[in-house]
Amino acid sequence: MTGGGRTSKIALAALVLALGAAAGGCSGTDAEPIPRVTQPTDLPSQPTPTDTPTEGESGPGTPSGSLGGPPEVVDTLVEGLEVPWGVDFLPDGDAVVTERISGRVDRVGTDGEVTPLGTVAGAVPQGEAGLLGVAVSPDFETDRTLFLYLTTDTDNRVVRAELDGSRLGRTTVVLDGIPAGFIHDGGRIAFGPDGHLYVTTGETGNPDLAQDPQSLAGKILRITPDGDPAPGNPDPDSPVWSLGHRNVQGLAWDDEGRLWASEFGDSEWDELNLVEKGGNYGWPEVEGAGGDASYIDPQLVWPVDQASPSGLAFADGHLWMAGLRGQRLWRIVVSADGKASKPRAFFGEEYGRLRTVAVAPDGLLWLTTSNRDGRGEPTPDDDRIIRIQP
Repeated sequence: MTGGGRTSKIALAALVLALGAAAGGCSGTDAEPIPRVTQPTDLPSQPTPTDTPTEGESGPGTPSGSLGGPPEVVDTLVEGLEVPWGVDFLPDGDAVVTERISGRVDRVGTDGEVTPLGTVAGAVPQGEAGLLGVAVSPDFETDRTLFLYLTTDTDNRVVRAELDGSRLGRTTVVLDGIPAGFIHDGGRIAFGPDGHLYVTTGETGNPDLAQDPQSLAGKILRITPDGDPAPGNPDPDSPVWSLGHRNVQGLAWDDEGRLWASEFGDSEWDELNLVEKGGNYGWPEVEGAGGDASYIDPQLVWPVDQASPSGLAFADGHLWMAGLRGQRLWRIVVSADGKASKPRAFFGEEYGRLRTVAVAPDGLLWLTTSNRDGRGEPTPDDDRIIRIQP
């Protein structure tokens, strides 16, 4: 799965689309590994586990290098949430936070005040499913609209609702018919720089769906706010933007407008992918980097017990990736030409399972725990939102 034929692979994936028109448990306390780096011309190779900072990186007790010192915890903003999953920010700096199991939508102020906005009817919190991602409309100041991703008895779907003062209005379906399962439901939604809504879906435990261009499972979708396939999609009649994904739960755009996605692996390698239009990322034919020219290689991979990544954010030239099973926050350098490198982990096991990381308007990172999801070891304070200075 090397990237030497990247252009041809993207074209092939786009043609396929046109023609077709768990992470669990707790990690140990052993040393941090440096994830395997797979550049476009590399073949798969094994890394040597180490927690030594990479060249140019600063480590504990050493002067800051070119990448700066470690992130600092500002405060624990909120305690006692029930599996916070989606986080997005309103124009005034407050956040909208979803709770997966309760189906509740909260407004969280920068002072830590939590205001329940309502509960989304029809959300089914089984397995990894329930009320998942949230995205604030780019035109919120005029349309007062929130977009939500949830699992129902029959499918996964994207809905929207207006925020009337401090109350969430009735939901309207934007896109339904996304396959749902007990596991691998995707669920991250975010508006891109192009103003379109990007939606991640999992393959629901049925790997073959990821390669089926007719299925919405195991994909990254790109739609308009009304739910139509966005202009410029590989197939103009399909919402599918990329395929061959196992379970993407993290999306972020860098300063150049490039889309990055974090993806759960199966038994070997979690992935960080640079997402291209029409790209095929290989699952289930390949996990991690496979050297197959039919697919696009991940830029970085991690052993599954060191990551199990969900949330992804971009701030100050770095990607920030939250790990569930890995119980740590990864910082990754992104170069001007779109290469990811020099990953380093922070907060190893300090806060337990980490679900979502999001960049607030003031530049701080909001990091949510996921210790009450049935797979963690919650403390009386869980679940929490922690604010971090990157």
